[in-house]
Amino acid sequence: MNLNSQPIKLFLVVAFSCTNLLVNLIPVLAKPTPNRSDAKTTLAQATTFTQPPIPPGSPPGGRVRGGAKRGEPACPTPKIDLTALVPFTLEANSVINVWGQTTVEYPSWFFYVPYTKDSPYTVEFVLQDADANEVYKKAIALPDKPGVIRVSLPSTAPTLAVGQQYRWFFTINCDKQQNAPPTFVEGVIKRVNLTQATVKELETAEPLKRYTIYAQKGIWYEALTTLAELRQKNPQNPALKAEWRNLLGSIRLDDVAEEPILPGTP
Repeated sequence: MNLNSQPIKLFLVVAFSCTNLLVNLIPVLAKPTPNRSDAKTTLAQATTFTQPPIPPGSPPGGRVRGGAKRGEPACPTPKIDLTALVPFTLEANSVINVWGQTTVEYPSWFFYVPYTKDSPYTVEFVLQDADANEVYKKAIALPDKPGVIRVSLPSTAPTLAVGQQYRWFFTINCDKQQNAPPTFVEGVIKRVNLTQATVKELETAEPLKRYTIYAQKGIWYEALTTLAELRQKNPQNPALKAEWRNLLGSIRLDDVAEEPILPGTP
């Protein structure tokens, strides 16, 4: 046996093994598998809601958390107050402006409701035009458990006009005799038009992409509705949960972000 040939054979074996390892790695390197955790983080950080400036004229005012205009409401104090899922700004002297945009004739509103149908409370949603004329009113049924409910303007109601502002109220009256003030939230919604380029982009976009477009264009109501519908279809999807937390956290409603979105439309 030629001892001098042993180092050569050993070199060939090592070289062959390394070559096989490299060949096996090439498909993996060519088609990397995305890290699921990274994907969730990227999604949650990808979308930022762009709050448009308040329209000129009288500030909208409003209330994003439950409360009464005067006196103490009859409703018990819950862990999380009645909350409107709408952007708001804090101005000087503690003035709050609750305001958002929509692009559709019949938008949807979302509210966190802490009371359940076991409570003998009456609930009402009212929409008014800029002259305080009633456009739509509906009695709302309390849910089976505390959570986020959806209130949609039906096709039988008057359509929202482009460029017009409307004031909405969501009121819970806990006093049958109505001697005590109700707890309520209120704000202003305005219908606007999108550019033709944005409309064309939305026509071919997947739902999650549509949500992103609406959020980046400052269209709160369609952004929230699109994401809420995605979450209801995929309630356990961690990426959508993260995006929901991200969206509500961007308008300082982090506490409501962990509450369930309840099925159905009251």
